Formats: sequence, C-alpha cells, structure tokens
Amino acid sequence: MEACKTNHRHFAIYKPYGYLSQFSSNDSKQQSKNFLGKLYVFPENIMAIGRLDEKSEGLLLLTTDGKMSDFVNSRKVDKEYYSLVDGDITEEAIEKLEGGVEIGFNGKKYKTKPCKVFKLNDEPDLPKRAKKIRDARHGPTTWISVTLNEGKFRQVRKMTSAVGFPTLRLVRVRVGNIYIKSMQVGEVIEVESFNV
Repeated sequence: MEACKTNHRHFAIYKPYGYLSQFSSNDSKQQSKNFLGKLYVFPENIMAIGRLDEKSEGLLLLTTDGKMSDFVNSRKVDKEYYSLVDGDITEEAIEKLEGGVEIGFNGKKYKTKPCKVFKLNDEPDLPKRAKKIRDARHGPTTWISVTLNEGKFRQVRKMTSAVGFPTLRLVRVRVGNIYIKSMQVGEVIEVESFNV
C-alpha cells in the first residue's frame, strides 16, 4: 500500500531493548521509562504501527497517517521475528507452534492462528543487545524464525513458552516487504512511504 498524501511522514526505526513503543504515558509508574521520543525529534501526531513490548527490539514503523497504520495493523501483513529460545527446540515443538497453540490473552484462553516457524541454521547477524543474555554455560539455545499476521500482546513469547522453550531475546526483522537489514539499535530512517 502506497501512502496517498505526501504531507504524511513515515519512519522505520530499530526499537532498542528497554524502550516502550510510545511517546508518553499518563501512568505515573511509567514516567521513568524510555520512550521513542528519546531517539529522534519526530513530527506531531506520530504513531507507532503496532507495538513491540519493552523487552523486545527490532523493526518498528511510525507514521502520521492513521489509514496507513490501520492497514498495516490489519491481519493482511506478515511480521517476522527472530526468537532466541531457551533449549534445543524440537521439531515437535516447531510443528505445534506452526499449527497454533493456546495462550492466555485478556484473562481468557486464545488459540493462535497457524503461522510459519523454522529453525535458523546460523546465528543471525544482529546488533549486540545492551542487556546481557545468559550464555551457553547455562545450556543450549536455538534461534528460530516466527512469521505471524496477527499480533496479540507478547504473543511470540507466550507461544514459545507454551511449547516449553521460553524466549530469551526477541527481534522483529520484517513487516510485510520492509526488512530491518543492517539497521543499528536506535537508528531512525525517514521513508517516503511504506510499500508493505
């Protein structure tokens, strides 16, 4: 989808670990948190398209165009994540993830939609995370790719936990046709439109 109005502004950012996917909060408990406005001087009326939770990182799209935001948030657009899981994940666990697993959402049980999951043969070339992740002395870990076109709160983390392999690091690497490529943590790139 191309943005139709040229007066709207669009950005792709690499959201760092420890940042909220918003610009402010009225919640007194969140005043000491890191907000996206610390990364760049964004225009007024900017909004994040979807969210990454505080402990997740990677590609986040921002726009001043509400219609663009609604389109990307719709279920038509795939989002791909690289998840570092605790343990040597089994084919059985991957098949369960692909078929849909039951997670908690808003106090109820929710069955995730079928999705695409596979084990990465090599460790992905991602920037180092500021907060240290436990190392191999504590047992094996596995990188997997998870591609969804839905986005419940903390969904990938809940899914990998549901099959016995909790997520240790989660990085969104793609939204539709937009890839994180070689972006660095905290980098902000202004683009003419999102062709997702």
